[in-house]
Amino acid sequence: MNDIAAFDGISPTILAELLGREHVMDIGIRPLWPSPPRVAGPAFTVRCPPGDNLMLHASIYRAEPGSVIVVEAGDVDYALAGGNVCAIARRRGVAAFVTDGVIRDLAEVREMGFPVFARGVMPVPGVKKAVGPLNVPVRCGGVEVHPGDIVVADEEGVVVTPGARREQVLLEAREKLAEEARETLDTWQEAHRARVDGILAEGGFTD
Repeated sequence: MNDIAAFDGISPTILAELLGREHVMDIGIRPLWPSPPRVAGPAFTVRCPPGDNLMLHASIYRAEPGSVIVVEAGDVDYALAGGNVCAIARRRGVAAFVTDGVIRDLAEVREMGFPVFARGVMPVPGVKKAVGPLNVPVRCGGVEVHPGDIVVADEEGVVVTPGARREQVLLEAREKLAEEARETLDTWQEAHRARVDGILAEGGFTD
């Protein structure tokens, strides 16, 4: 298994603890249908100006299978994509869309099971006029995303691992998972209680 595929077994909560807040998208970026499968893949980045969706529509024919298309949207007033665009992306092997914009045709997208993490739904489509570069650094959900960064998303949130750090982060995540697997709830409670009580004592708290 290559190291990118291995991220599918790492939850956003584990990655968030390792990477810190600056690599976690804000809570407005959420799954648009309940309990989507976890997705993990390299970022294919797109930037769309307000009211325009051309470059997202172009990206679905250019992103490699397994990619997560990450879109910096110009607004939430016009939909970036609808059912047909999501269907084609799914057909071509795109793992998911992650955007700080909105989409439409949610019922179709939910029925086909294509994961979309976005700010919401808007029935009004954008126009297709603004030509721009693909696979340049973007900012989505407050996180700077570069092409090839590893995006992991599920109902817990969206976390971006810088591509240059992916091997080290994966190693640390596996170590953390192994440590958690060895720990019982009783041992966790004992350590947790001691830590909390120690902090309270240092702060002068008394029962």
